[in-house]
Amino acid sequence: MDLPVMPPVKPMLAKPAAEIPPGSHYEAKWDGFRALVFRDGDEILIGSRSAKPLTRYFPELVDALRSRLPPRCVVDGEIVVARGGRLDFDALLERIHPADSRVRMLAQHTPASFVVFDVLALGDRALLDTPLEERRALILRELRDVAAPVHIAPATRDVDTARRWFEQFEGAGLDGVMAKRPSLLYRPDQRLMTKVKHERTADCVLAGFRFHRSGPVVGSLLLGLHDSSGVLQHVGVCASFPMRRREELVRELEPLRMPSVAGHPWADWQHEEAHATSRMPGAPSRWTGTKDLSWVPLRPERVCEVAYDHMQGDRFRHTARFRRWRADRDPASCTYAQLEEPVGYDLARVLTPSGPPPGE
Repeated sequence: MDLPVMPPVKPMLAKPAAEIPPGSHYEAKWDGFRALVFRDGDEILIGSRSAKPLTRYFPELVDALRSRLPPRCVVDGEIVVARGGRLDFDALLERIHPADSRVRMLAQHTPASFVVFDVLALGDRALLDTPLEERRALILRELRDVAAPVHIAPATRDVDTARRWFEQFEGAGLDGVMAKRPSLLYRPDQRLMTKVKHERTADCVLAGFRFHRSGPVVGSLLLGLHDSSGVLQHVGVCASFPMRRREELVRELEPLRMPSVAGHPWADWQHEEAHATSRMPGAPSRWTGTKDLSWVPLRPERVCEVAYDHMQGDRFRHTARFRRWRADRDPASCTYAQLEEPVGYDLARVLTPSGPPPGE
């Protein structure tokens, strides 16, 4: 492989904002694996956000990218998997498997797509110092005849269209809007773009915590919600506390600590078969490897309000953000029923095969 921009390269990143800024180039925010694709003739390399190769996990994409991308190029985009007319991140996670036979089977049963939203090199030309609006024009020209499973990300310069996408596209599994300056140069691993994500709140039962890797202070709080049968299901964690607050939480939660998990709703967390019927912390995962998943059980008597982006199935898709304690809430009242469901939206209306929708 001999390209003007050579791997490994880390993609350009974004910083969060509360509102969609005016006067920008806007794209939907995809919920998948960020990836840079390097093509030099028949050679294809798919690099992850951390610059590690993803190529072997998506053989069906390798063939599609080889036939649909320009002969020599480097493009930035997102690997996604769709099921039931919306993005399915759980199905995407399943694609990362050590067994080649299973990778091949999943490539047939849950095939991936690749959504292109930037280009770093084309032919012999590096485009890192080319403004975004020019890079976008090159994408529209060079990929004008592209077909599924490779797609051009829809984009617009109209802020009202971006606001509409922010509301509508969540129903298809997308999780917000990206805003970029039209003059933006491509700067790997720098947070120069803006991401605006959905935020909702939920009152959750505090049922345990994990210690921080740095020492005997709280690392994350374990959150639960009751299902329709009254069973407390693990829905995720909240973290990102200042170090002083982590120290305070250890003392603050001491009265709730249980001597063991006996009698706790998640007492069977170490038994693999228990995870088949209930969600609890410590589920076996090839992602966690040898990571210590032990946790400190707390009597599930305290409620906290947390902010979250969106749900992935029956859990929070990302780490939640602590907002406040809710002394006025009964833990038994913390159920899934309080969660807001986005209005469904067909993913096919986002991934238009003919290119970007009106508003480009």
